[in-house]
Amino acid sequence: MLYIDHGKGGAADVMNIAEGRVPQAQAGEVVIEVHYAGVNRPDVLQRSGSYPPPPGASPVLGLEVAGRISAVAADVKQWKAGDMVCALTPGGGYAEYCAVPASHCLPIPKGLSLQDAAALPENFFTVWTNVFDRGRLKTGETFLVHGGSSGIGLTAIQLAKAFGATVYTTVGNKEKADFCRSIGADAAIDYREQDFVAEIAQLTNKKGVDLILDMVGGPYIEKNLKSLALEGRLVQIAFLQGSKVALDVLPIMIKRITFTGSTLRPRTVAQKAAIAQDLHKQVWPLLESGEVKPVIHATFPLKDAKRAHELMESSKHIGKIMLEVKS
Repeated sequence: MLYIDHGKGGAADVMNIAEGRVPQAQAGEVVIEVHYAGVNRPDVLQRSGSYPPPPGASPVLGLEVAGRISAVAADVKQWKAGDMVCALTPGGGYAEYCAVPASHCLPIPKGLSLQDAAALPENFFTVWTNVFDRGRLKTGETFLVHGGSSGIGLTAIQLAKAFGATVYTTVGNKEKADFCRSIGADAAIDYREQDFVAEIAQLTNKKGVDLILDMVGGPYIEKNLKSLALEGRLVQIAFLQGSKVALDVLPIMIKRITFTGSTLRPRTVAQKAAIAQDLHKQVWPLLESGEVKPVIHATFPLKDAKRAHELMESSKHIGKIMLEVKS
C-alpha cells in the first residue's frame, strides 16, 4: 500500500509517498480501505517530532478515516468486510489501509458522504469527552470556546448550541467571526481587536461563563480564570502558546473553579469505545437531521499532504482539512 512517510520528522516537506505492507487485523480490530483521512493539529506536532505516537500505535500520521472495511479479526462480530465506516484511529490514517479497533468505528451518518464522515471522529470524540463528560456542560449554561473557526471550535459551537447552551467564541478575523455566528455562536470575539476578558464580562453582565474549552494556553490561562463564573470549569486540550506560565490561582479558590484537561490519543481502547457509543446515541441523530454538520475547508490528494499541513500551520482555514486517499 501507499502511505505518507515523514521520516525522522521536521518541516512539512519531509513528508513523501512511500510503499509499505498492508496492516493485518489483530484481535479486536478491523482494517479499513481508506477513502478519506482528516488532517489535525496533532498530526502536525507528530510530523515535527514533538508528539510521538503512544506505545504500540502506528508511526504513520493520521487519527481519523472513513472508508470500506476490508478485513475483520475473528473475534469481531459487530462489523463485516464491505461495511462503510468512519473511525478514530490510533495512527496510520495517511495510508491506503489502516488498522483500527472495531469499537472505534461508527456507521456513516445517513445523508453524509465518506468525505464528510472522515471529518468527524477526532473532533467529535474530543469535543464530546471534554465539553460534555469532563466539562459537564448543561442546558442553559454559558460556554466559551477559543479558536472557534478550527475543526474543534466549529464542532464545539454546534454541539453546545444543540444541547441548549449560550455559546461564545474567539477568532482571528471578521470572516471567521461571521462564519462562527452563522453556524450558531451567539457572539464571536476578534482577539486581535478586542480583549476577550472584557467582552465576556460585558456579555455575561460580569457573571462570567460556566465552561471554557481552551487549546491556546500560555497567557490565556490566567485570562480564562478571570472569565469564569462561580463553579466554572476550564478544560485544557492543547497549548499552542505554551504550558508553562506564572499565574495567580486565587480565582480558583474564590470562585471554586475546576481546572482540568485531557488528551485523547493515550486513552484506553475501552474509554474511546465508550465515547463512540455516546456519540452514536447522542450526536449521530443530530448529524442525520442536519442540525449539526461537518465543515470542510479544503481537500488535497494524499500525495499533497505537505500542502495540507502548510495550510493547517497557516491558520487561514475555516473548518476541516482533508486528504483524499481513494477517489
